[in-house]
Amino acid sequence: MTEPAAPYDVIVVGGGVNGAGVARDAAGRGARVLLIEAGDLARGTSSASTKLIHGGLRYLEHYEFALVREALKEREILWGIAPHIIWPLRFVLPYRTGLRPRWLLRLGLLLYDHIGGRKKLPATRSIDLQRHEAGAPLQPQYVKGFEYSDGWVDDARLVLLNARDAADRGARIKTHTRADLMRVENGLWVVEASGDRGHSYRFTGRSLVNAAGPAVLDLLARAAAPPDHQMRLVRGSHIVVRRKFEHPYAYFFQLPDERIFFAIPYEREFTLIGTTDQDHDGPLDHVHASAEEIAYLCEGASEYFRAPVTPADVVWTYSGVRPLVEDGSGRPESATRGYRIDVDLEEGAPLLTIYGGKITSYRHVAEHAVDALSDHLEAVSVRRWTATAPLPGGDFPAQGAAALKAGYKLDYPFLTAATVDRIVKAYGTDARRWLGDAEDWDALGGEIAHGLSAAELRWMVTREWARDVEDVLWRRSKLGLLFTEAEVERLQTCLDAVVARPTAE
Repeated sequence: MTEPAAPYDVIVVGGGVNGAGVARDAAGRGARVLLIEAGDLARGTSSASTKLIHGGLRYLEHYEFALVREALKEREILWGIAPHIIWPLRFVLPYRTGLRPRWLLRLGLLLYDHIGGRKKLPATRSIDLQRHEAGAPLQPQYVKGFEYSDGWVDDARLVLLNARDAADRGARIKTHTRADLMRVENGLWVVEASGDRGHSYRFTGRSLVNAAGPAVLDLLARAAAPPDHQMRLVRGSHIVVRRKFEHPYAYFFQLPDERIFFAIPYEREFTLIGTTDQDHDGPLDHVHASAEEIAYLCEGASEYFRAPVTPADVVWTYSGVRPLVEDGSGRPESATRGYRIDVDLEEGAPLLTIYGGKITSYRHVAEHAVDALSDHLEAVSVRRWTATAPLPGGDFPAQGAAALKAGYKLDYPFLTAATVDRIVKAYGTDARRWLGDAEDWDALGGEIAHGLSAAELRWMVTREWARDVEDVLWRRSKLGLLFTEAEVERLQTCLDAVVARPTAE
């Protein structure tokens, strides 16, 4: 059992977007920070979102104006600090006879355009789907619609880059380390934890942050602390199919049961369709889409696209459990996406718990959480800073991705356009740190498959906490959609050959 020489100022339990955001913010304010995650970073809900940075247009129907306003304000802030993993996306909302009337959709979009302080993103406009390129893949009865702005995000890398920045600012990141028991001794939190390689740990800290997401109540139980709120766990499932359209627009679709779902260009060759809203009462590990959910999304998409979508077309599915604050809503899609932050003093030691939240609001949630800690800890500065400091690799203009790609293509002509696109959208300016002055694949240790090199793999292991094939293919990248079984075996061999396989610090 190991223990640091001095207590941490902040111990964060949970390596999802809220936990990584708190660790980054607190480390940047001068605190000594430890983040503990039972598995890989973003292994749960934070890598299973719809990949959107958005205000939540449908939440206006439930009168959650403050939540929508906050999220809309965050869109352009996040785009500004992470223009490599976040970029604008135009959505097309077809009008469907018999559902929400056109005047209501227009009013909602007008409000959506103006309550969040939109400055850089283009405004809503009405469109004729018989003339607009997004109308071509749709059935002919969809004639009118609207086009509006939101944003796309690589959600798993958003978590990863927050953790990376936290570590660069002095935080310690411990993945595959489970917080088993937490208690207060002599005014300090004591966390007894276990690793997946038989190690046991004893950490001490002046404060404890519960950012366990769907497991928030379970973690409180391990700390023998009563909850301030009850939670409702809602499963959101998505399907991925081969590309259904060639244009760059995404779709916002309505269904007769009053639910909505999206169809979004995904990883160049695919279309992402989701999400469902289903109460979840099963285990949190290995959450899967049910056959009913897959059929529901296929049937919904088939009501809009000329070419039907069937379960046989699905090449991949993923599901996540959203931790929603219980508000008594009857239907899961009506439950609030808002969050609560509560601080309890356990024998003088702060326990801060984050209930709920959505990925778009993570930076704001983390800022408020660290503000609350600063009220109790002298080591935590009151200085806010995360709204302007770029995440690693994001130190280029918000609209500068095209120029960055052109620079990479010029300097590394052996890379395909698809690989350059993927690299820019994953690493931004940081890719040069592992590309170096390479003139061919041999200089990068060889190409494993689909533009993944040994040099990039080593970066993932030494700087991004990757430990196994799943980490590489589904969270550090989405290359799992392309890799064959033989290529996965080759990747495993290369991964095993990475010298020492150290965890990033």
